[in-house]
Amino acid sequence: MKIESIESVSKIEKIFPDAGLKVNSVSKSESSKTFKDYLLSAMSQMNDQQIKVSNLGEQLITDPDSVDVHDVMISVAKAKSSLNLAQTVIDRLVKGWSEITTTR
Repeated sequence: MKIESIESVSKIEKIFPDAGLKVNSVSKSESSKTFKDYLLSAMSQMNDQQIKVSNLGEQLITDPDSVDVHDVMISVAKAKSSLNLAQTVIDRLVKGWSEITTTR
């Protein structure tokens, strides 16, 4: 079932309030974000995770009682996952770009 407009969803919400349909409004700044902005934001978050792991590792060495080993291992796993995801995305972007340029 394809819903054509926001008005249609609003009418359905009035008829079936418990249906779980929600109309999310997108702010002007979110709608004007480019792919570059999303990519830079994701890279920044990945970098922040890497820095957090480094800081926790240093803290574990200098003051072992102040940090829990489990927290360090969880942050290492998160950072590793985000790095693997970033590497996969970059590899696919490069592959896609090379396919686009070779088909011309």
